[in-house]
Amino acid sequence: MKKLVFPKPFLKWAGGKTNLLGQYEPLFPEWSGDYFEPFIGSGAVFFYLSARPEERNYYLSDLNQEIVDAFCAVRDDVEGVIKLLAKHQQLHSKDYFYQVRGLVPQNLSALEKAARTIYLNKTCFNGLYRVNKKGEFNVPMGNYKKPSILQIETLKAASRALSSADLSTGHYSVLVDKAQAGDFIYLDPPYHPLSKTAMFTNYVAQAFGEKDQIELAEVANALSKKGCLVMESNSNTDFIKDLYKGFKIQEVWARRSINREKSKRGAITELVVTNF
Repeated sequence: MKKLVFPKPFLKWAGGKTNLLGQYEPLFPEWSGDYFEPFIGSGAVFFYLSARPEERNYYLSDLNQEIVDAFCAVRDDVEGVIKLLAKHQQLHSKDYFYQVRGLVPQNLSALEKAARTIYLNKTCFNGLYRVNKKGEFNVPMGNYKKPSILQIETLKAASRALSSADLSTGHYSVLVDKAQAGDFIYLDPPYHPLSKTAMFTNYVAQAFGEKDQIELAEVANALSKKGCLVMESNSNTDFIKDLYKGFKIQEVWARRSINREKSKRGAITELVVTNF
């Protein structure tokens, strides 16, 4: 059997799933319908599944407009994105980073916005995406000697995979009306924090809190009742386990490098919740 070669994410992402795909592979279902991923992040799971030979529709969305815009630009004009990233790579410095960070996305073209997002993602601290209450990106520059700003083959492979994807900005709750029996929905929300200091949930202006986790569980239940296949990644907490009673809950091992306390960095268990 020929081994599938899948595209890789062109964005770094705190909590990204690339390193978990080997553990996820036996957990993924076989499904006949479409694929929905409403918390796209770096898109690691989508890119992995897009290498499968079955033809289907892929619906990718997120509340983060800048991330969706970057995906759209890579899909629609990857050569234009590459050209602008080459310029960012050439001019990169501490002063240049903060100059680019200070640009107002609404004043930029679609390609300029995408290149800015990717450049900041590749050069900021730990690839974090965090905004303040005004929705302004505020992550400081990371300490990289040679950041991988321009990855041409990765971008081109991502563009090919995204050519069959429908991209939109929107709330995950629309899935209840849009998804049908037989569709597969992968949910990767901002995780419920393991502690009061582990609050990396502000990748849009509004934090994703316990109320949002409860609403998401209600959506997951509604999708399950419609006959959809639902899979969710989240933190290993009693709160999440209680929300998904009646679902199948499994643990996987992940390596996390972001925590204020060094002793809490490293291997940690996470949950995979499924209705199949």
